Amino acid sequence: MMKSYKLKVQLLFLIVCFIAFPLHSSPPQARELIQQAMDHWRGLSSYSEMTMTIHRPDWQRSMSMRSWTQGDKTSLVRVTLPKKDAGNGTLTKGNNMWTFAPKVNRIIKIPSSMMSQNWMGSDFSNKDISKSTDILDEYDHRLVETREERGHSVYVIESIPHEDAAIVWGKEILFIRDDYILLEQQFWDQDGVLVKTMKTSEIKQLGGRTVASTIRMFRQETPDEWTEISVQNIQFDQSNPDFLFTLSNLRNPRR
Repeated sequence: MMKSYKLKVQLLFLIVCFIAFPLHSSPPQARELIQQAMDHWRGLSSYSEMTMTIHRPDWQRSMSMRSWTQGDKTSLVRVTLPKKDAGNGTLTKGNNMWTFAPKVNRIIKIPSSMMSQNWMGSDFSNKDISKSTDILDEYDHRLVETREERGHSVYVIESIPHEDAAIVWGKEILFIRDDYILLEQQFWDQDGVLVKTMKTSEIKQLGGRTVASTIRMFRQETPDEWTEISVQNIQFDQSNPDFLFTLSNLRNPRR
């Protein structure tokens, strides 16, 4: 009887402690948030149709594009309009990237030293277009702030590249919403100066999920010069044929 009574007292004490001092969920891990944001945008695979608009103070031009991704290391982007740019394409597989220009009928392998160069004259770099996931493994990540915006938690993450990483940036700062939408990404140089920013300006339901449908990239020195990508259609987790992500298909599209 005495043992039974002691056991009941112990159980009652544990229940009281649980009620009085509830367990608090630990804050999300910075790297996991970035991984979730990338997975949310790409899915296991994706197909999208989009428009890229390059704006300058004295001119503006737009291109229609189609894009495919497979996993987190493989992607293909192809320009469909206007006619003079149609067929230009970019293939990324792992750490390798190639471009194809129909006018010269040549496939060119992009060296790592040119990954930071502008893509198709836009404010997006070759690395931006490749949707590289290098930030996951070549940076250290720290959650620096959690703020509330329009009914959502927004996580502010500081990502600093490893000392031996071949990265041009001194740090990147990401703003990720609690539904894994990347709201903003800032690129800072080695001297701690903000160089360029990518911002989400529109969020929609596409492909069965809430996604950033319009994003804009601009440099801090020239905010009136920007490039905007607007997604009209996106499909997730569909099967892609084996030939899709090949140099042959980059040159002679079968899809």
